[in-house]
Amino acid sequence: MPVSDAFHIYDTTLRDGAQQEGLNLSVHDKLAIAHHLDDLGVGFIEGGWPGANPKDTEFFKLAQTELKLKNATFVAFGATRRPGVQAADDVLLRALQDSGAPAVTLVAKSYDRQVELALRTTLDENLEMIRSSIKFLRSGGQRVFLDAEHFFDGYRSNPAYALEVVRVAAESGADVIALCDTNGGMLPTELTDVVHTVLLESSARLGIHCHNDTGCAIANSLAAIDAGVTHVQGTLNGYGERTGNADLVSIIANLELKMKKPVLPEGALRESFRISHAVAEVTNVAPSARQPYVGVSAFAHKAGLHASAIKVDPAMYQHEDPSSVGNDMRMLVSEMAGRASIELKSQELGIDLGGDKEVVARVVERVKEMESRGFTFEAADASFELLLREEISGKRAEFFVIEDWQTTVDGDANGAVKSNATVTLSAHGESIVTTGSGNGPVNAIDTALRSGLKKFYPELERLELTDYKVRILEGRLGTGAVTRVLVETSDSDGSWTTVGVHENVIAASAMALEDAVTYGLLRQGRKPE
Repeated sequence: MPVSDAFHIYDTTLRDGAQQEGLNLSVHDKLAIAHHLDDLGVGFIEGGWPGANPKDTEFFKLAQTELKLKNATFVAFGATRRPGVQAADDVLLRALQDSGAPAVTLVAKSYDRQVELALRTTLDENLEMIRSSIKFLRSGGQRVFLDAEHFFDGYRSNPAYALEVVRVAAESGADVIALCDTNGGMLPTELTDVVHTVLLESSARLGIHCHNDTGCAIANSLAAIDAGVTHVQGTLNGYGERTGNADLVSIIANLELKMKKPVLPEGALRESFRISHAVAEVTNVAPSARQPYVGVSAFAHKAGLHASAIKVDPAMYQHEDPSSVGNDMRMLVSEMAGRASIELKSQELGIDLGGDKEVVARVVERVKEMESRGFTFEAADASFELLLREEISGKRAEFFVIEDWQTTVDGDANGAVKSNATVTLSAHGESIVTTGSGNGPVNAIDTALRSGLKKFYPELERLELTDYKVRILEGRLGTGAVTRVLVETSDSDGSWTTVGVHENVIAASAMALEDAVTYGLLRQGRKPE
């Protein structure tokens, strides 16, 4: 039996994940995400509920011609027939049959209270709805899975009925019955006991579908797999309603790396980081830096003690090789930095210190002194690299000097605001006075600076200020507080971040911009004056 059918990785990002607050997917977005999921190698991609809303109906229509999957099976989602209606006459069941999807997942009530209060029907009729809906879809050649909604709540309330739902679904032809922790309230120990019992008392193939309301969705999913389920549902990056669904990225990595259970095509796990972040771009939901395995901080080290150990053996403070999921180890330079942190960070930046202990000692002390004044180099690698080069060569990499700057901000009665900047700088032995305007004083300084330098460095046209963050540091009150500015700049080949600190936010910004342009010119291969 192929791996994909012996054990199912079932993704519901496009349906259950799309229920996350603030997440809105267009039809184009859904197609793009589906292709990413297929590249990851999941076994099943649930596309949504055809017939339930115009967007999903359009998506399923387009999917028939535009979604060519290499690894995954496309799945339509829907509910069992309505009470008192024949399966063949149910409009939504017909939409599932006409969807073009080779597989269908039906959601069914397995909690007696839900049957009576939400469906307003009898327990026997609910079982008949499950039976006839599965048989109807199976008769048309579609593979059928059943999501037993609220299963664990139902099992607590009426275990005999919850088990009967599983038995009826299996006997009617459902390939898998996924036990759903719909409210996300289960803990691993109790969930394991229930799964064991259901496996003992039925012949059904079981799956698991967990939500993260107790923070246990991943743990519950793995516990169910350990107990014997062979089908796990989740969403990429843990998207979903309330606190989200089980994160498939972590589940897959744990299965392959910890449990030695291959569930993806060979080598696909190394695409996890890329795909996780690519999907985050499509959803426009900022990825969590601390997401296990694929967060940018998942293998980031800050403490000097840790760095000393990692220098000897990375496994001392890393549970896995970051490359196994396509991630990288990062060294963070901070006031906690020791010699080992600086040496490892230098290697990461491609700078050879040549074992010069004096340089390392100077860098350590300078970093600690600057961070005591509010600087941070954890998120400003470019500023740290400039500092490092300065300590090695004994002088700052310098293409220009900002001698003076002035900004004005004018507002009128209509609410229109205009910002202008005048910058005096020297470069190549010339004194240059340059002006610029922008949507704020920082943007105006940036425009003026690059305008004045472009005759010497035309490649500055490629640079773009892509992010700007301001933080008021603790220790002083109100508008007199020290301000830290982080500026992210990019060119066609990547991005970098620089830092500036000053009591005046514009001065801090000018400092960060000066570093940003200097670093950008070094990236372009320019040699300092």
